[in-house]
Amino acid sequence: MFKVVVGHSNDPDSVEAVAEVLEQCLESLAEITPQAGILFAAVDFEHSLILQEIYAQFPDLELIGGTTDGEISSVLDFQQDSLTLMLFCSDEIEFCAGVGTQASQDSLAAAQAAIKQATSKSKQKISLISLCITLPDGLTSSGVTIIKALKQELGSNLPIVGGLTADGGKYHKTYQFYNQEVLSDSIPIMLFSGDLLISCGVNSGWNPIGKKSTITKAEKNIIYEIDHQPALDFYQHYLGDLSPSIEYPLAVFEPDNKHFYMRAPISHDATQGSITFFGDLLQGAMVQMTEGNCDGILNSAELSMQEALNDYPGTHPDAALFFSCTARRQILSSRAEEEYKFAKKHFNAALPSCGFYTYGEIAPLESHGSTLFHNETFITLLLGTK
Repeated sequence: MFKVVVGHSNDPDSVEAVAEVLEQCLESLAEITPQAGILFAAVDFEHSLILQEIYAQFPDLELIGGTTDGEISSVLDFQQDSLTLMLFCSDEIEFCAGVGTQASQDSLAAAQAAIKQATSKSKQKISLISLCITLPDGLTSSGVTIIKALKQELGSNLPIVGGLTADGGKYHKTYQFYNQEVLSDSIPIMLFSGDLLISCGVNSGWNPIGKKSTITKAEKNIIYEIDHQPALDFYQHYLGDLSPSIEYPLAVFEPDNKHFYMRAPISHDATQGSITFFGDLLQGAMVQMTEGNCDGILNSAELSMQEALNDYPGTHPDAALFFSCTARRQILSSRAEEEYKFAKKHFNAALPSCGFYTYGEIAPLESHGSTLFHNETFITLLLGTK
């Protein structure tokens, strides 16, 4: 048995919102006790109070979560400033949560602590872990570094999926949840062990244009030179007087030269000719300018869902999780509510689903591939046992 339920409330009052969410979940659970949960919440809620109410109802729950820049679910579709909870029940899948703190000081140590805490509760061998979901703080640490640390401990072949927590576009402070704790600068994880079937869909909606070029000088998330010329010159060749912005991300190619992930520019230095991106880049990587529009962004949500469905190894999934970028929401503006509607075109409306708008997405770029850090991308994760 593998049962997933979702509750979602857009009531601005924390007490009323969590009460509504729990009422919806309890009705769907039909007296089955959940073992694990994932909570997505707008940043202005009273998070400690919400967690207290959840644990009053489910005292043995394994839970992770975090704050957002928008929420989506099968209950209320797209919302802002809302609260959504997904609960998992199973007698064949094991769920174990853990958290590592002070990630900005030592991401590897934080990842090790999270995994040690989660696996210490497990009755399964680490080789039977099927999936890791993580919702780390990306304002205090590099998302690329966090993923590297988790992969070092869990192995490069284990699917790691999730997103960096957000704070409603303020870029000041985000919060992560682990059981009843409200944290920052942390890496919460949920390990799923057993015969869980999963698939991922990854699509952005931006198309590469122009020639492929090489990053010839970079440090962490700053590109100084592309093809031995100032990075800003590379952008101005395509954009003229327009400044680098989230509307014009870079496609960064994998060694196979076919698959690429996205990096979004967030600022530039005209004096140095450098561009800062929301995610680290490697010197020597091949990159290409991209172009996109709102219709392409919306269609990519549908393509992400189709890809996940095509790759799903079973007959039908039991749940879906979605992770979309806050930059996509900003570009889509009033059309942001359409994104989830495009994604759900190809699945049964009764499929329990939820997700949030992130400060960076985490997923394998392709089936059975290694997990990467993404910008401006729509991630679909399907889960089930059949």
